[in-house]
Amino acid sequence: MGIGIKREKMQKGWKYFDVMHKDRRVARVYEDGKCTINYPSFMPYNLYLESSDDFDSRVNNLNNFYYWCASRVLTLDRKYAKEILRTIGASQAVTDKDRAMIAVSYHGLTLTDVFWIRAAGEKIEFSELNLYNHSLSDAFADVSLRGKDITIQNSELIMTKDVAGDVGTPGVAPKAWIRQNDDFYLMKDGDERDVEAELLASKIVGCFKIDYVPYEEDYFDGVKVSKCKIITSEDRSIVPYEFIDIYCVNREINKLKFVLKKDSYAYYMMNIVDYLIGNTDRHWGNWGFFVDNNTNKLQGLYYLMDFNKSFLSYDNIDGALCQTADRKITQREAAIEAVEKIGLNQISEIQEEWFSDEKTKDMFMQRLDVLRSAVTE
Repeated sequence: MGIGIKREKMQKGWKYFDVMHKDRRVARVYEDGKCTINYPSFMPYNLYLESSDDFDSRVNNLNNFYYWCASRVLTLDRKYAKEILRTIGASQAVTDKDRAMIAVSYHGLTLTDVFWIRAAGEKIEFSELNLYNHSLSDAFADVSLRGKDITIQNSELIMTKDVAGDVGTPGVAPKAWIRQNDDFYLMKDGDERDVEAELLASKIVGCFKIDYVPYEEDYFDGVKVSKCKIITSEDRSIVPYEFIDIYCVNREINKLKFVLKKDSYAYYMMNIVDYLIGNTDRHWGNWGFFVDNNTNKLQGLYYLMDFNKSFLSYDNIDGALCQTADRKITQREAAIEAVEKIGLNQISEIQEEWFSDEKTKDMFMQRLDVLRSAVTE
């Protein structure tokens, strides 16, 4: 079966959908908003449901379910989003419900976790859908990375699972999952500046004691891209802080205290290196936690990643506003606070020849001096 939205699943009258975690049915949501929760501890962190006949609760259940499904579909600010959605026959995806039905059409699969969606009457198991065991065709990468129209021949060959990884991967920059040497790699483009920034930032971050995702140079269709290896698997998922925020709000938990209790070291190191490299893109969808898929319990913060917007707001010593703090402070203030808590933790020297221009190198060295001074004060 070639790619394309299954129109029957987008029609009103869907009866119910099961929220699945591998082969475990976590919850069932009916069209009227009623639901049953089978495994509360295995619920997605950004899906809040209530088993109640109350009208308002049922309306909230539907809205929350649509939102959760929609969060598993790329957003329209993604470069080539319209081309990608047009290719799979979903170009009019505007509302959460529209986007939810797109997710349903490919069972809500992503390469970030092991949740999926099963429609009423479907006889299917996780082993038949598991993206981690899928060979993955490279043909859809032309659409995801370059916005090219797919050929009729390729359209017939590409399966729904071939598009799920790209359609379900968040972020604005064009990107595509490629299978190489029996593993998944994410290729990411954008423009030459962003690619070079990600490669340089990756080298710098590697000079500090922090778990991070290394990026390397590669080429796709003759154009330089950054490439990194997948960090999720059947055993380990990731959940962004954006979802943790929903989890904490629904349980009246202080979000920052929650993060610091789980992994204060990685949180503080994130603020240190983001200040040093001038990363202006550490939004709530760009950092978060690992999850043990055997228990659905949170582990530490997942490896620091996504450096393509580094060296921006790099014309002053303070940097941009810190996006990870619980109050309005600059990246410089957040980094100094972090150094005072855990130290600088530099493990190797930064090589001056890594920098392609003097201004970038000078600003980095100035910021490094600021934090070194904070250690000794």
